[in-house]
Amino acid sequence: MSDSFELNKQREILFSAEPPGQLARAYQLLSGLPECKVAYGDSPNTLLVSYNLNHYTLNGLEDGLAKEEFHLDHSPLHSIGRQVIYYCEDTICHNLDIPAHSTKEYEREVFVQAYDRHPHGDHDDTPVELRDYK
Repeated sequence: MSDSFELNKQREILFSAEPPGQLARAYQLLSGLPECKVAYGDSPNTLLVSYNLNHYTLNGLEDGLAKEEFHLDHSPLHSIGRQVIYYCEDTICHNLDIPAHSTKEYEREVFVQAYDRHPHGDHDDTPVELRDYK
């Protein structure tokens, strides 16, 4: 299972300069979501959003904003960065659905079987007359 630091994310959402006033509206909308913390970013038109991947993803938050007719910054650099974040978060969420392997329960038996399949002990294919140098 993933560590909690991998699940807790803090991301910047960069909005377009137009229409004016959308940053304050987006702040109000996002701050009303449970398990989601929002703050104004250092850069203009930026919100810092903190969330846990068990509840939200950046893709889901930005899709919700787009459906509410907010305009995000679509410069090539930010678009590429967003796609990388979407992919990483999607992969982590997908991996959370994978059940843990039951190797821990039968760890001893697994290694005993692996040990039995390999030659071990005093096994030497060299003929006896060639083993001792005289």
